[in-house]
Amino acid sequence: MPMAWTGLWTVLLAALLWPGEGWPSSEGKPVAEDMPAVIQLKPEGAGPTNGRADNAAKNWRRAASERHAACRGRLCRRGQQCVLVEGTGQTHCACQERCRPSYMPACGSDGKFYENHCEVYRTACLKKKRIYVTHSRDCFFKGDTCTMADYNKLKGVLLDMHPKNRSGEVQVQEKRMDQKRELVDGMFKYLDTDGDGHLGKEELAQISMKVHLEDGSLDCTTQDLLRYDDYNNDGYLTLQEFYTAFQVIQLTLPEDQRVSISTVTVGLSTMLSCAIQGTLRPPVIWKRNGIVLNFLDLEDINDFGDDGSLYITKVTTIHMGNYSCHAYGYEDLFQIHVLQVNVPPVILVYPETQAQEPGVAASLHCYADGIPNPSIVWLKNGMDLQPRLSKQLSVIANGSELHISSVRYEDTGAYTCIAKNDVGVDEDISSLFVEDSARKTLANILWRQEGLSVGNMFYIFSDEGITILQPADCETHKHIKRTDRIVASYEEICPKAEGDSPPRCVWASAVSVRDKYIYISQPLQNRLLVVDTQAQKVVQVVETDPVPVKLHYDKSHDQVWVLSWGDLRKTHPTLQVVSQASIGEEHHAVRTRFQRVDDFFIPPTNLIITHVRFGFIFLKSETAVHKIDLETFHRIKTISLKNYSCVPLSMAYTHLSSYYFIECLGKNSSSLLPQLIIDGVTDSVIGQNRDITGKPYVSADGRYVVTPDHLHGKVMVQTVTFQGVLQQSHEFEAVLNVSDLAFQPSFTEANQYTIFATSRSGTDLFLSDLSTGRRDVLQNIKEPIPSNSWPWSSANRVVVSSGLFGQYLVTPSTESIFVLNGKQNRPHCEVSDIKKGNTVVWVGEV
Repeated sequence: MPMAWTGLWTVLLAALLWPGEGWPSSEGKPVAEDMPAVIQLKPEGAGPTNGRADNAAKNWRRAASERHAACRGRLCRRGQQCVLVEGTGQTHCACQERCRPSYMPACGSDGKFYENHCEVYRTACLKKKRIYVTHSRDCFFKGDTCTMADYNKLKGVLLDMHPKNRSGEVQVQEKRMDQKRELVDGMFKYLDTDGDGHLGKEELAQISMKVHLEDGSLDCTTQDLLRYDDYNNDGYLTLQEFYTAFQVIQLTLPEDQRVSISTVTVGLSTMLSCAIQGTLRPPVIWKRNGIVLNFLDLEDINDFGDDGSLYITKVTTIHMGNYSCHAYGYEDLFQIHVLQVNVPPVILVYPETQAQEPGVAASLHCYADGIPNPSIVWLKNGMDLQPRLSKQLSVIANGSELHISSVRYEDTGAYTCIAKNDVGVDEDISSLFVEDSARKTLANILWRQEGLSVGNMFYIFSDEGITILQPADCETHKHIKRTDRIVASYEEICPKAEGDSPPRCVWASAVSVRDKYIYISQPLQNRLLVVDTQAQKVVQVVETDPVPVKLHYDKSHDQVWVLSWGDLRKTHPTLQVVSQASIGEEHHAVRTRFQRVDDFFIPPTNLIITHVRFGFIFLKSETAVHKIDLETFHRIKTISLKNYSCVPLSMAYTHLSSYYFIECLGKNSSSLLPQLIIDGVTDSVIGQNRDITGKPYVSADGRYVVTPDHLHGKVMVQTVTFQGVLQQSHEFEAVLNVSDLAFQPSFTEANQYTIFATSRSGTDLFLSDLSTGRRDVLQNIKEPIPSNSWPWSSANRVVVSSGLFGQYLVTPSTESIFVLNGKQNRPHCEVSDIKKGNTVVWVGEV
């Protein structure tokens, strides 16, 4: 039995023994008759304590501790407890003095009704008789003319005795229960003639005589109220027992507990307890983003305790956000739980090793991610650098960069970056060697052997072949011509295609595979080329289905996914996978079973999220997205977007609260509709993203969502807080029709970005600092490639950054490449004679 049902099963079992009025469903119809929940009874005499009571409590706890120690290992029968004989240290089994107060209806084999199982066996012990629990629903009334149906009819007659609100309006459950409580209060007060708060046999008998209940029309009398609802068997009914008899539900939630904030560290488990309490409280319903969780088969939220608590095992950042709980049928009274997930710092340093000559500047970078934001300190050879900071040695961007303006020999050393937040610490070392260039030290040799001379380059795929560009000096490191041969093959890199005059290369999409290889698609050649970045040569051909147009590297599984159109009219699209893409061997593209694929989306990884298990595919003109398993290539489920008439065009994802943003096209029109948001925990659409339209872009750390909204002529910037709340940051007028957008990490503030956006038709480039909202326009970046000359995607002018630590970006024009300086927010240089270089890949250290 799934654990999520255990709490409700107890209630359903009780309902079989005690039917009555039911709780309505969300449509107002009964879903089950009289399903009483567990009653929490307050111990008699509970109230304020004093000094004497405190001493008594201490003595009791001490005695209990001694008894526990003495009774360890002694087993007693059900209904008994181990008792320690004072002074002797001896123990023996005796009948339980009392049972824990809980309402779990049980019927004994002696035909009597008991409050719970414990009371059955305790009574058996006291009476020295064999009494056990039976499971027949009629056992309570064995040999009695008062059947369950008659007993419920009696209570209905009693309620009908008092005037009701006869309004024809349909009342909600809470109002109906308020009216019922008023009726029961009035009845109790009427019967309690001596005003002592207890109803005895004589008081209950008087109503039978006054309203002629004993005229033979019913087989039950008011005496049966005492027989079956006197849970403590004291011969009297209290108001609470009267409430239980008539199923009066009273729910309370303290004002100071309406919002509860919880913080848990990633990887641990947590429990959210619902503070709504009351007599006969119905089962607790939990929601996340308006989606009911209780009946979903979720991997990490899979247990709802008998007390209505929500359990989350192995918490990750996707679980952060708001949860709410309410009693079934009583949605107006709810509690909100805000769950923040803290993450210990994870850092990267760059470079790991560098050698510099005296007098030049050197920078050591440290990128840290974590929740809350980590603080960064630097050590040199184990000693704190903070007291030594000066103009020559400075820390920039909250510690993210350690800058030495003019290195000296004594600056040689191991620089340790330490990142710390409330839940953890991480550190790594960046080594600096300062030496004369004429000296061939071991460190210098090792540094050169690391391959830095062939890394940190842009690979630009253009009409004439492949240009490998060193951005700092704007130098072409190497040019691989279209007529060059593929290694171990006589075939040219760009063989002449039919009708191709003059001969040229046609590229569509490229991905870097762990900075070891580049996979690049040639749509008109129906194949991929594999470039070895160490050798800087094309080393392999991978045949694909016709017209491969989109590639994505899934780092989690070391796979390259390939979307092919089948032909230029997209009539036979397929999705293929190249496995073990980073291993130097012969590769093959394996076709998946998915048909009619219009596009696909695989969430990216980052420092915190290092593994992605699921992706999504869109089918042509279909109002749905299909979730797929990246390991088995099987479809997991379909998420319908039909209620919003949304045909998905693109997706973006943030791991903070697991939000998927979907760009929507109208089902029966060519106009854009507002974005939809899918909750990745429940795989449910939670609504529209305000009225924002267009393609969403999400920063690498998941904290910013940026959408160029062409429909409203604006660029919308949203943030995701560490509590998983999506909120509007700012918006500004769009000065261009955006073709592509890139996030450049800030050089002045940690965990911030500047966005660079290109135009589909203009010569300007737009940029904005997301932390300050400051905006600027870089003008005269020449004309982009015409849209009709770039059929492979909507990004006819890409913009590509140089990674987490780089300061340069590249964007093409029709016949040249522009290198932008992201640190200074200005053009750096223009490299001419590179035509239609709209496929660009950055390769870091090799």
